[in-house]
Amino acid sequence: MHSNRYVESLLAAMRDERHRLQSRRGLITTSAKAIGAGALLSAVPMVRARGVAAQDFADDVDVLNYALTLEHLEYPFYRDGLQVYNLRAFDEANRPSSVYPRFQEIRGHELTHINALTGLITDLDGEPVEEAEYDFGYEDFDGFLATAQALENTGVAAYAGAAPSISDPAILTAALGIHSVEARHAAYLNERVSASPFPDAIDLALTPDEVLTIAGPFIVSGGDDGTPEAEGSPEAEGTPEG
Repeated sequence: MHSNRYVESLLAAMRDERHRLQSRRGLITTSAKAIGAGALLSAVPMVRARGVAAQDFADDVDVLNYALTLEHLEYPFYRDGLQVYNLRAFDEANRPSSVYPRFQEIRGHELTHINALTGLITDLDGEPVEEAEYDFGYEDFDGFLATAQALENTGVAAYAGAAPSISDPAILTAALGIHSVEARHAAYLNERVSASPFPDAIDLALTPDEVLTIAGPFIVSGGDDGTPEAEGSPEAEGTPEG
């Protein structure tokens, strides 16, 4: 598994990038040093598994599959993580009683995003990408929270970077509806780790290459095995409460 040092370096890279809006190559350089070339290569299938070349979206289906890849990353994180860190774990970490239910809500949102994006892609006669195998690397409760924060902030920046490539106004509206909810998630997660919920007046937009650099190390294998979980509901998954 990745150590918590990886999560710390990921967050440090994101903080550094906020001060380098005029030179986004800085994030790639910083993250590449922290992650290593091998992990960067493992990131490539995340977006290119269905022919989506980074920074080269062929059409709206490609953009939607890019977004779906990110949602497939986030939903399993919460689905599996909340089975490790259940209500009792949140209580033992002295978190307010409202926090665990909020995480359950976020998990449900991510599943809804998967189903919505899958439906849009299918309506356009496209083939939706599928869930991959992940290793999120957290080793304790604080690492779990930090990884959640990193994923949500990266997701917000990824949607902002991809939105200009959408040509259909209706699809853009749907994507922006998801983006705004992801931004609410990011603000909430920032608060949970004692960071500002709105650190900048103008949010950062990341290119696909930059998102690959950040998120790729979480991906163990490509998503060709199907996503049966996307057909269900979080409430039906039997997450242990104690």
